[in-house]
Amino acid sequence: MTMSYDGLFTHAMVQELQAKLVEGRVMKISQPYPNEVILTIRSQRKNYPLLLSANPSYARAQITTIPYTNPPVPTNFTMMLRKYLEGARLVAIEQLECDRVINFAFSNRNELGDKLPLLLSIEIMGRHSNVILINQAENKIIDTIKHVGLDQNRYRTLLPGSTYRLPPKQAKQNPLTASPADFEQLVAAYPNREVLAKELQANFQGLALDSALYLADYFHQAGVSAASLAALWAKLAQPTPSLLTEPKLNFSAFDYPSATASTRFESLSELLDEFYGTKATRDRVKQQGARLILVVKNNYKKNKKKLGKLKRELAATENADDYRLKGELLTTYLYQIEPKQKTVTLPNYYANEQPVTISLKPQLSPAQNAQSYFKRYTKLKNAVGYINEQISLTEQELAYLDSIQAQIELAEPKDLPDIALELESGGYLKKPKQKAKRKPKLSQPAKFKASDGSEILVGKNNLQNDRLSLKTAAKNYWWLHVKDIPGSHVIIANPHPSEETLLEAANLAAYYSKAQGSANVAVDYVQVKHLRKPNGAKPGFVIYEGQQTLFVTPDKELVARLKAK
Repeated sequence: MTMSYDGLFTHAMVQELQAKLVEGRVMKISQPYPNEVILTIRSQRKNYPLLLSANPSYARAQITTIPYTNPPVPTNFTMMLRKYLEGARLVAIEQLECDRVINFAFSNRNELGDKLPLLLSIEIMGRHSNVILINQAENKIIDTIKHVGLDQNRYRTLLPGSTYRLPPKQAKQNPLTASPADFEQLVAAYPNREVLAKELQANFQGLALDSALYLADYFHQAGVSAASLAALWAKLAQPTPSLLTEPKLNFSAFDYPSATASTRFESLSELLDEFYGTKATRDRVKQQGARLILVVKNNYKKNKKKLGKLKRELAATENADDYRLKGELLTTYLYQIEPKQKTVTLPNYYANEQPVTISLKPQLSPAQNAQSYFKRYTKLKNAVGYINEQISLTEQELAYLDSIQAQIELAEPKDLPDIALELESGGYLKKPKQKAKRKPKLSQPAKFKASDGSEILVGKNNLQNDRLSLKTAAKNYWWLHVKDIPGSHVIIANPHPSEETLLEAANLAAYYSKAQGSANVAVDYVQVKHLRKPNGAKPGFVIYEGQQTLFVTPDKELVARLKAK
């Protein structure tokens, strides 16, 4: 059963968080992204990173295991959370009826040592999502992750110092507390599945269409009674999440007949990490790397246009011999040409005296017209070498920009500074003015472990690729790269890797390339000693010889297993 993050999903998530986090203490608070905070809660002798996201596209609450990087300077909201919540005890987690609002109740002490009840509320409402810190004793807002003034919302102000008001209440019943009679009337009145689902949505809180459709089927099959409702809500409180082949949230708490899950997870949080991890990363890269994406796109477009122009100029040089021929014919038959003629027809002694019509400039003498044709011939012939050289350079530039584009598509937010540095070094971006000359710290290649224990290193950008392949890798290590496609340099840190390790490394090379979504990808492999970087070549470009080739299909699950090791 595919599920949206609706009120029923929120209810199940609250049960999961209650079981793991209640009575825990806040050990650390971070805000890695503008609309997301992570509270590390120590509970049951374990640290749980609790993610509260007010992102318009993927707002949610969950425990996450996805690593994150903190900004160098904490935000005002982060500082406020640290002031009030560090060391606080989480005493309760409650859902507001069946709405997408979760309240985390904390107990802490103020400067005088008096108890201070605090509420951290997350409202999962699309672009209106928010995270709000509330002083419960005074019912005052301490701070919010998004400030909302009267000019944005006349019903409620979400600003520090404002009185806290609940979100507008819908004129709908809470399905989790409704009686069987409340459902029976609708089920009896609407035998059609789709119509009943719409009526359930109209009358009850927190039901997305997919949830309402499931309930419609459930009630038509199992009937409505106190026992059936109790069984349904109990089942919902203990879900077994899974992920469908097409990435949609899946609730095996609802044993929907058509749901054929490919992967099952231990918790809803683990499911959300899988579902949102890649999506959220791609969106963040698009947001944070917008300037890089635009620069690469504009340069690619400019060079593509330049290449077209050069090829047209090269095609024009194919007419060079025609100009030479016309110059020779004019020189041979000068005596037949009258001054100020606009055209002349002469026999071509290279083609059985076939007549050739030649255009003339009347302001020039016949001899000058002949010289004009010879000059055009010489100019075109001399241009061929230059144009071919420029075509080669432009094609190299396009290949380089294509590789940068592929790296941005595969990047995580932490990889973007290296890509920006490379573009600055290449003159594509203006270097920022720095008060202090401090050498930027470059990120490290991603590390994986093969089944036989060999370390596999993967460069995530051209600067990493150059350092990894040409400076840090031993000459007898093995280097892999997808054939003729932009992608990462991969190094097996073992002179004698097993066949299984070679296949695993080839899978990593294919996965971290532009061929990530393809099948049967060709991957070249060769020892590092056979690599060479031509003088003046762009970052990340190497040539090699003596390679062998493997064919693999990128496997996301294999990549995850190798990384986990």
